[in-house]
Amino acid sequence: MKGFILGVIFTIVVIVAVGLFVLETGRVNMRADVPPSSLETSVAGHAMNASVARHAPSVANPVQPTEQNLVDGAEIYSFKCAQCHGDPAHTKSLLAETLNPPPPQFFGDDRPDVPENHNYYITLHGIRLTGMPGWKNALTNEQIWKVVTFLSHLDNLPPKAKSVFGLTGGAPAVAPAAPPKKPMKPMPKM
Repeated sequence: MKGFILGVIFTIVVIVAVGLFVLETGRVNMRADVPPSSLETSVAGHAMNASVARHAPSVANPVQPTEQNLVDGAEIYSFKCAQCHGDPAHTKSLLAETLNPPPPQFFGDDRPDVPENHNYYITLHGIRLTGMPGWKNALTNEQIWKVVTFLSHLDNLPPKAKSVFGLTGGAPAVAPAAPPKKPMKPMPKM
């Protein structure tokens, strides 16, 4: 029995040592433009969901889904969130494929389907090792809750909230033309 226990301990030590060797010698590619492995995606996704479920406050959304609150949430979302998470005219944001892991595309296939208190917690604190910042120093709690309320009612927005995105009659407006690219200045020589 003693040999078995020592064997188990030795195996665990070897696995940890190999893992540390792989990490410390740069063998894990950390580039954002390389898709993560299925193991990384699975482990990170489960870890993030478990962390949010454990730490998100058990509070009800204090913001009612009134037309004005949904319009306010749409405006905040359009200025602060749409570049990464998309909007009705751009269901796949320009940054969607440049961030790894890619951010959920709320107007595409990744409709927000977590409880409101989880969305609030994620928006407030952000998610480590992703492009998702914590907004607690840039938005008020009320503004964060308005965005959460907006996301919770994407399928039933009043016309004024839709108009924030240039929607008329339920169809997205034509996306504005991209501004011309400015030539890059050469880097100074050192």
